[in-house]
Amino acid sequence: MATQHFSSALHTPAVSNAYPMAKPGYGKRSAPGQQARARDDFALLPTRERYVAGFVDHLPDGASMSVKQLAKQLPLYGQQAISTALKALSVAGHLRRVRCPVGAGDETRWVFRTFWSRTARDNEWWNTYLATETASQSAAPTPARETPAPPPTRPEVPASAQQAPGPAPVPPQRTPPQAPDAEPTQPAQPTGPSPAYLALARLGRNDIRLGLSADDCTTLEPLAKQWLDRGVTTDYLTSTLTAGLPAQVDSPVGLIRRRLIDKLPPRLPDTASTAGTPANTPAPTRRLLVECTDCGRPGQPEALPDGLCRPCHQTHTTHGPTAPPEPTQIAAVKAHMTNLRTLLKPV
Repeated sequence: MATQHFSSALHTPAVSNAYPMAKPGYGKRSAPGQQARARDDFALLPTRERYVAGFVDHLPDGASMSVKQLAKQLPLYGQQAISTALKALSVAGHLRRVRCPVGAGDETRWVFRTFWSRTARDNEWWNTYLATETASQSAAPTPARETPAPPPTRPEVPASAQQAPGPAPVPPQRTPPQAPDAEPTQPAQPTGPSPAYLALARLGRNDIRLGLSADDCTTLEPLAKQWLDRGVTTDYLTSTLTAGLPAQVDSPVGLIRRRLIDKLPPRLPDTASTAGTPANTPAPTRRLLVECTDCGRPGQPEALPDGLCRPCHQTHTTHGPTAPPEPTQIAAVKAHMTNLRTLLKPV
C-alpha cells in the first residue's frame, strides 16, 4: 500500500483568467535570469509568504499588484496580511516596487511597477539591475511624430471642360493702405499653464496627500518657477517635493511652500560661459525611485536595502516578522464565522 505524504504548504490557487491587469506601464514586471520553476520554490519561506509568492510568480507581466486585488484572489488572508507578506518577500529578495518617469518635458508622468524575481536576489544585484533598467529607458528612442498625409491631388479635368467658357475670374482685391505709424495687428497667441504650475497641479496625482487647489497652485507658482529658473527639471522638482512625506499631511499647501523655500537648489553658473566646460552637456539620467514596500516612501535603490526605507528596515530588524497563523487556526476561525452567520440568520 502506497504511503501518502502530506505537505504543510498551502495549495496556491490557480490564476483566474479574469484576473485584472494594470494600466499599460504599471503592474508586475519579471526580472531576467530567473531559474526554472521547481517544486521546492520558496521552500525556505514561511507558509503565508510561500502561499503569496507562489501566486504572484504565476501572474503574467502587467498584472495588477495592488494589495487590494491580491487579497481578493487569496481568500485565506486579508489586505493587512498580504501587505506584510509582500514586505517579507521584499526582504527575502524576491521583489522591488519602483516609480519611474515616462515621457518628456511637461508630458512626463510617473508609473508604478513591481519587479519580481522567482530567484532570490541580494541588494547588490537589485541595485545593479535597476541601474541597468534606468539606462535602457534613457536610451530608448522617442517615438516619432506622425507625418501628416499630403493633401489630396485634384482630379484631372477633361479637355472639353477646360475649353468651356466660365465666369470671369474675380480680380484681386486691393488692401487699403495703412497709416504710416499703424502697426500690423497680430492674432493673440493663447497661453497655457506654465511648467511650474503644471508640476504643482500634478502633485496630487502622484500622491493623494499633496492635492492642491487651483488657487494653491497659483500662489506657489512663483516659488516653483525659481527652481526651474535654476536649471532643475520638473522631475527633480516633483521627486524632491514628494520624498519622505509624513504619514498624514494636514496642510498640503503649507508643507509644499515650506519645502520650496527650504530646499531651493543653488544657482549654478551658465555652462556655456564656464571655461573648460562644454556647452552641450547631456541632461542628467533620470533614475528609478524604489518605493519602500512597507510605507511607500521613495528613494534611490541603494538607500532602501531589502526594499525598505531606514525607519521601516530598523523596525523590521528590531521586532522581526510576526509568525503567520497556522492552517488549523485559519480553519477554526472560518468555522467560527460560519456559526455566527448561522445564528444571525432570521428564523
